[in-house]
Amino acid sequence: MSKQLEGKVAVITGGASGIGLGIAKRYVAEGARVMLSDLNADALVAAAAELGDSVATQRTDVTQEADVEAMIAATLERFGALDIAVNAAGIGNLAPIDQHPVEMWDQVLAVNLRGTMLALKHELQVMGPAGSGVVINIASINAKVPAKGMSAYCASKAAVDMLTRCAALEIAAKGVRVVGIGPGLVETPLTSPLTGHSGVLESYLQSIPLGRTGAPADVAGLALYLAGPDASWVTGHTFYIDGGEANLSYPDIMGIAAGL
Repeated sequence: MSKQLEGKVAVITGGASGIGLGIAKRYVAEGARVMLSDLNADALVAAAAELGDSVATQRTDVTQEADVEAMIAATLERFGALDIAVNAAGIGNLAPIDQHPVEMWDQVLAVNLRGTMLALKHELQVMGPAGSGVVINIASINAKVPAKGMSAYCASKAAVDMLTRCAALEIAAKGVRVVGIGPGLVETPLTSPLTGHSGVLESYLQSIPLGRTGAPADVAGLALYLAGPDASWVTGHTFYIDGGEANLSYPDIMGIAAGL
């Protein structure tokens, strides 16, 4: 059986762990060559050792345009093309709006929104002239479901969804697609403070109709479809993968944290 991404080149921000690494594993298994980009240099070394010669690495701070430009240049120098981009770098925090430190707000927006914009900007500068390609922005269920104490994260991910829609309109005539994925609670290093506490985890599970948290491999399956030929008429939409959680109420994480 032929591999779905044979001969394709992908770049993945936030690619050294969590959802980004899960997508990288699936893409490599399907024949792609992948540039892993991340701020964590040690995690990049470990990921590259696990995935082998099909990957290269580039330490990148996605909030810095020069770093993002270097990431794209390194991808082209190593692999000679760019067919798929996954913008998965992201962070979160927990603070009520009336007490929210502005520094924390700026940091979340810088990574989640500015970082996605910068990556998208430079990815499209390659894909547009080539006349093909797909960009996948990792949003969140919280792009459409509000949560107490998560205003910065929710606002940034809602903005990523709208950025995806705008970019898709702008670049469609050049044959490039831009789509989003909005995961629910996926067990990653970023969410370990949530999944590692039994009370918090139980509250989440009660809000997920399918009764379990997600795994990076779950998101990777959707990312494979969106990057492949079966999604050739798909652009400008964010696809939610959350075990049905958006159909129920979101857990009161701030209230639970206050009671700990």
